Amino acid sequence: MSPRGAPAGKAAKPQDRGWAWMVLLAAVLLQGLTLGFPSCIGVFFTDLQHEFQASNSETSWFPSIMVAVLHGGGPLCSILVKRFGCRFVVMLGGLLSGVGMVSSSFCESISQLYLTAGLITGLGSCFSFQAGVTVLGYYFVRWRTLANAMASTGVSLGFTLWPLLSQYLLDEMGWRNTFLIFGGILLNCCVCGAIMRPVQLESGSPLQSLKPAEEPERREEEAQLSNGTSPYPELQQKTRKTACFHMLQKYLAFDIFCQNKGYQIYTIGVTWMMMGFALPHVYLVPYAIQNGVEERRAALLISIIGFINIFIRPLTGLLSGHSAFTGRRIYLFSLAVLLCGLSNFICVISAEFSVLIVYCVILSIAMSGIGALLFQVLMDVVEMDRFSSALGLFTILESITLLIGPPLTGLLVDITSDFHYVFYNSSFFLISAALFMGLSFCALEKKAEVKEASKVPLGNASRYQYSEMPAEPQPESQSPPAVVYITSI
Repeated sequence: MSPRGAPAGKAAKPQDRGWAWMVLLAAVLLQGLTLGFPSCIGVFFTDLQHEFQASNSETSWFPSIMVAVLHGGGPLCSILVKRFGCRFVVMLGGLLSGVGMVSSSFCESISQLYLTAGLITGLGSCFSFQAGVTVLGYYFVRWRTLANAMASTGVSLGFTLWPLLSQYLLDEMGWRNTFLIFGGILLNCCVCGAIMRPVQLESGSPLQSLKPAEEPERREEEAQLSNGTSPYPELQQKTRKTACFHMLQKYLAFDIFCQNKGYQIYTIGVTWMMMGFALPHVYLVPYAIQNGVEERRAALLISIIGFINIFIRPLTGLLSGHSAFTGRRIYLFSLAVLLCGLSNFICVISAEFSVLIVYCVILSIAMSGIGALLFQVLMDVVEMDRFSSALGLFTILESITLLIGPPLTGLLVDITSDFHYVFYNSSFFLISAALFMGLSFCALEKKAEVKEASKVPLGNASRYQYSEMPAEPQPESQSPPAVVYITSI
């Protein structure tokens, strides 16, 4: 049995040619429509506050929920992709995103907005994006790295265009009609999904999901567990517990977190970093407007960040891939996080438009480094055969801090009536995370050197030190990872 929707008979391989490039174009559009979309929410921040008489903290829950669900829904998306296939999940996500934004245009309270635009649109964007990235692994083999790099440009395009479109429609039609139009735009994810037709491969190809002899047996076992007709009733409850444990281990690698010191440090550092990383994206536009910057120019600030990302992110990726940085990418990542944190002090010094442009340029350069290295470093500290599991736990933990970071900072702004605390908070979390990761990995290396010098057997050294984990090509009997988790960073 080949992947869902693909016949078992022989067919021409579609990888790396023909329709694959149309699928790549659809993936670029998907990333712009989904990952790029939250960048425009800051444009509506002030209008939503006035409409619902909400505080900064209450209003910031709306984008926080959307981004957290977008980042943390990866494991659920992976399950749906395995069950229904990529095309269905992309189109389902487009439908959810569109319905969520259309419903948002009729909201009468900020709490209703949490459900519609926050949860429903965020979940739909997650489904469309994650499944769209997954399908690239089926359509591209030789050019898979290039395809993923080209698809990621959609994020930067979305960062550039969404704020400009948002401000124009907001000025012309108001936020309710703008959200209604956004619902129609996001429905285009369904069109992109329709392009991603199921891959037809020859029987026995690397993308074969299950061996023919295994499929009936697996289905019979699932049916027995679901209807309670297991031939061993006394073991049924134990079997279900074991199945749940294996499911958690597959998608949430707690065992790796406990055993691999490098993964542990990196996950804690990035999770802490996310408390402050999203704050400028949420509060930069209202901060500029409060300090006298015209609304159209304030929205332009977010677009500047996205435009510079288009060019800097690929260069950062090429630089980090140089052999000189083998085993040292964690320090490049920490440096980028440190620069991101230090750049926030520019906003504290002055809120002049020209100064804010300088801030956006520096912030964009730092963000490009973070975005290019975030998952590459994770690949360096975790064996590739457990990467998907490690990534599931990684994205869920970071989504928690992405959820609570902006509202807590908004509460501080409400209490003090001073937007400077947004940038103080962001700098604190980013700088402390950068120092924690850099110094911790340095200590791990020193510890490993001392052990090696004393000739003490290290056993499974990769569990305790930071090392380069080469991305070995998968054997032909394995399928590509079900979902590649990528964030809008």
